[in-house]
Amino acid sequence: MISIGIIGGSGYTGKKLLQFCENHPFIKDYKVYANKSAGQNLSQIFPDLVDQITDSKIESAENISADHDVYFVALPHGEALNIVPALFYAGKQIIDLGGDFRLDDKDEYQKWYHLEHSSPFLLSEKVYGLADYYTTDYANKTLVANPGCYPTATLLSLLPLVENFKNEILSVSTIAYSGTSGAGKTPKQELLLSEMDGNVSAYNVNKHRHQPEILQALTKHGFNSSFSFTTHLLPIAVGIYATTSVHLKNAINEKDLKNIYESIYHSSTFVRLRDVPPNLSWVVNTNYCDINISVKDNVLIITSAIDNLIKGASGQAFQNMNKLYGWDESLGLKNQGAKNVSVY
Repeated sequence: MISIGIIGGSGYTGKKLLQFCENHPFIKDYKVYANKSAGQNLSQIFPDLVDQITDSKIESAENISADHDVYFVALPHGEALNIVPALFYAGKQIIDLGGDFRLDDKDEYQKWYHLEHSSPFLLSEKVYGLADYYTTDYANKTLVANPGCYPTATLLSLLPLVENFKNEILSVSTIAYSGTSGAGKTPKQELLLSEMDGNVSAYNVNKHRHQPEILQALTKHGFNSSFSFTTHLLPIAVGIYATTSVHLKNAINEKDLKNIYESIYHSSTFVRLRDVPPNLSWVVNTNYCDINISVKDNVLIITSAIDNLIKGASGQAFQNMNKLYGWDESLGLKNQGAKNVSVY
């Protein structure tokens, strides 16, 4: 049995982590640490979970106990840099849900996050925890950089193609859409209902921080073609939907390509290959990633859908914890206990 520390646990991802903790058979207890909400009870922050979680007082992030076995860090970028190194040297298992350890190069981090990385030596010590992909290696690792939501949906749909047809790819363009919960709980004018209702807008065009994260992973698998990535906000709370267009040098057989995807994901618990483009509603409130592949001559369209708070954050974080311990990766995730609970 293990003890869990959730640092930054009063946000949307923290809420999901609490639910998964309650469902996990090998977690004996958990403690939440935060900044602004320190001193309040969990039942005050999440009143809809009052009968589902163990109520306790939220502790200050300045007084993190060293008694936990695993730490989930769900803080804005830059803040994990002040916490993770000490936990790493203490020999703790750490799963960082933010962006501070996803990139391998400190200069790339500074370029995209506009901060100097204070612990660049840890960038080579972490595992990039794309939990559903077979090449992810957890051996001798204690620090997991949990992938971003957009990269999860994009990489799971693209990596099998890149691995097997990298020399055939001319260009890749991913157009992705997110619910507003991806921006967190801090109030923002552009996310008000009166602004978003009936509206769709592109944002962070040519400067989204998930772009270098995606390219980093693709490059490691041999990708050397042009890539564009454009994100949009939808007038919904939860979900990521990504449509990727790939232009190839030569025509490709759709059946052969689907067989490759089947061989890679046949034993995956949480990746489902669909015969038609997925609906977002199929994956919301689950840890699944649904993928569809469509080929016409030398043009390939891949669609993928995930829940950004679960598969794109807390659910994948729990998968990563399970894999660090060699447990069934679905522990705590299959019976999520949240079907009648608000997801935001």
